[in-house]
Amino acid sequence: MKKIKVILVDDHAVVRAGYKILLKNIDAIEVVAEATNGEDAVQLSRDCNPDVIVMDISLPGIGGIEAIRQITLINTNAKILVFSMHEELVFVEQALQAGAHGYMTKSSNPQLLSKAIKQIYNGKKYIDDELQKRMLYKKSAEDDPQLSDLSTREFQIFCLLAEGLTTAEISKQLSISYKTAANYGTQIKNKLNVTTVADIARIAIRRNIIKA
Repeated sequence: MKKIKVILVDDHAVVRAGYKILLKNIDAIEVVAEATNGEDAVQLSRDCNPDVIVMDISLPGIGGIEAIRQITLINTNAKILVFSMHEELVFVEQALQAGAHGYMTKSSNPQLLSKAIKQIYNGKKYIDDELQKRMLYKKSAEDDPQLSDLSTREFQIFCLLAEGLTTAEISKQLSISYKTAANYGTQIKNKLNVTTVADIARIAIRRNIIKA
């Protein structure tokens, strides 16, 4: 019986160890590699040709959303399951938009992890029940400016701006030119109908993307 090859991506060793304990007795699943950041996840998706990548989106370096986007471009066979502490719908929307096939929060029943892996391996989406309910009953009229309208890269830069990074720091972290980073900042403000980084931070705080 062919085993589902899985890569675990999380910057906390204890969390990865917990995943391995959950999966070690599942005959159909084999953990073949681990990564602590987005760059390594992208490289391992090339080297190991996994079936499923279980990953957080709060990662050092390029971050989880950008890693998902890059993995999707270079390895169309790999299915990505996000397993994250972030329960805000905007993260779910952005992860799916970037190419993820499933989303679980770390408050989910951990026993569902193997079910989710098998489900997305078999070509189905997996979103945990609570998130599905919230997505169904989302009231757009009560939302802040639509963060879901931001592209994957724009959302990534939105988060960095909200955290207080300067354009120069964003340029360095994402390995893009200063001008490109500045242009993204302008596009984000235009889409959200705001004029300052403080406005961006306020939206992020209201949506629980960052803490006040």
